[in-house]
Amino acid sequence: MSEQSPILVTGAAGRVGAVGRTVTELLLKQGKAVRAMVRSDDERAQALRDMGAEVVVGDLLDLDSMHKAIAGCETMYFAMSVSDAYLAATINAAAVAKHHGVKAFVNMSQMTLSQMSVTQTTASPQHKLHWLAEQALNWSGLPVVHVRPTVFLEGFFLLFSSHSVKKSDQIRLPFGDGKTSPVAAEDVARVVAALLANPQPHIGKTYHLTGPHSENMHFYAQEYSKALGRTITYQDIPVGPWREALIERGLPIHLVNHLATMADLHRAGRYDRMSDDVLTLTGQAPLSVQDFVRKNAATFTA
Repeated sequence: MSEQSPILVTGAAGRVGAVGRTVTELLLKQGKAVRAMVRSDDERAQALRDMGAEVVVGDLLDLDSMHKAIAGCETMYFAMSVSDAYLAATINAAAVAKHHGVKAFVNMSQMTLSQMSVTQTTASPQHKLHWLAEQALNWSGLPVVHVRPTVFLEGFFLLFSSHSVKKSDQIRLPFGDGKTSPVAAEDVARVVAALLANPQPHIGKTYHLTGPHSENMHFYAQEYSKALGRTITYQDIPVGPWREALIERGLPIHLVNHLATMADLHRAGRYDRMSDDVLTLTGQAPLSVQDFVRKNAATFTA
């Protein structure tokens, strides 16, 4: 594979700590040429340029955009946030990647697909789109690597918990007593960067990414307590009112239905999963909830 060929990273303009942005940073630190695809040319795009990335502005659903992004790249990373256009974007990227002879297509998927099939789905429209996207990529004949992380720490454990932890020392989530093994975005990014840096041994494989523990939320409340130096408890809440609150916050209904399904699956024990793939692929153990909360202590503290 040519050293001069840039590695394409889609979704590179995420906030600091997001997977695409972190992947870009890690590859640049290794001396790799990186083409970072962003939706708009703003300060986040400029930050990528300042790091040393070649920035292309475009839309995953736009054919011309994808030709500009992919032409000249032998290796690429595909990721898109939760969207009802997810399948169309995946197939658009895949068609253009095949046209340009891409030699490695690293696809960001999700772990629930390991429990799905042509006869088994979930109530989440996003899960179904992800499953169909994986099928289409496998049929395409592209040299694909699927990466399936479990629930991210940055979502339920930070974004949806920080307010109640800060205000009342409670983690208020609709997870029941189900066990879960959340993973940090930085660990997912380290795996993706390792795959992009040397993709050939991994073509055709699927990797499952979890944190170091699969435990219920009462266990994690103790981890928050140790990290923050004060007693944090877990309060289970019903899914219905929580879902309504997300709608009131203005979240798109497609995303709300996906998040509510994730909550239902947690309650049913479907997130009780463990894998050593982060350690195996990167040589470094994944971040624990305690360490993650400690790193983000200011967000949980009044």
